Amino acid sequence: MALADNTSCAKPGEDFPFPEIIELNVGGQVYITRHPTLVSVPGSLLWEMFTQKNVRSLARDSKGRFFVDRDGFLFRYILDYMRDQQLVLPDHFPERSRLQREAEYFMLPELVKMLAPKLSKQNSLGDDPCQSDPEELSPNVDATRNLTSASATLPSAVAGGPGGAVTAGVGAASTDVRRAGFITIGYRGSYTLGRDSQTDAKFRRVARIMVCGKTSLAKEVFGDTLNESRDPDRPPERYTSRYYLKFTFLEQAFDKLADAGFHMVACNSTGTCAFAHDQTDDRIWTSYTEYVFYRE
Repeated sequence: MALADNTSCAKPGEDFPFPEIIELNVGGQVYITRHPTLVSVPGSLLWEMFTQKNVRSLARDSKGRFFVDRDGFLFRYILDYMRDQQLVLPDHFPERSRLQREAEYFMLPELVKMLAPKLSKQNSLGDDPCQSDPEELSPNVDATRNLTSASATLPSAVAGGPGGAVTAGVGAASTDVRRAGFITIGYRGSYTLGRDSQTDAKFRRVARIMVCGKTSLAKEVFGDTLNESRDPDRPPERYTSRYYLKFTFLEQAFDKLADAGFHMVACNSTGTCAFAHDQTDDRIWTSYTEYVFYRE
């Protein structure tokens, strides 16, 4: 009789194995929400995950939170949609196509439709939601397209004039496409000096190259090599100092800036020194250096 009673008591737990409040770890970002929110869209991936009876099949992190290996920053918009089935995005949202890809992964067809590009929307730098996506066309292709459209709209008098007049008109359009502005490149480096300061310094690798400047200029120059994860919602005409590059070679950054028409106008550096070990004379120098580039 005791065994029968224990079995009957275990059935409710098996029918509903999830707690009311659920903690999620999505790509390193922690979210806390209610179970009804996660199952509010039948047929979605979250609905399939949190309606099954076998909880052990779901991945968990070291603290027992349910783990989903997706973009943790964009998941907040997925979760907002799951709450009331409405889409509310910031002005000049630059991650629209990436969010659409996340909606496809989480099997939310209505949200995918909401995020689909609209042909009637004004296709300008500030309003185009796909302008900053790395999977889209490169900035050089976009500049060529803008140059072609600008030359096509030249007045008929100029188009019918001498060849020199047409060349001047195209040159003026090209100047308008490449806007002026500053971009600052910064990096933190370190190296170790032994007792004999004449010996070769042991340089350590550059951990991260930071980018400061107008969002649209940074995306134009660095394209898909620009990591925007630390400031994903920055409008194109605003400034940011939180972007960084996906590579760690300064020469590569300089090449991209030179190809885009920028030239260095200033640089500065600061450094600090600390002893590596209390019982030795080895010293670790840490420096932070910035290079300022400008394009007319």
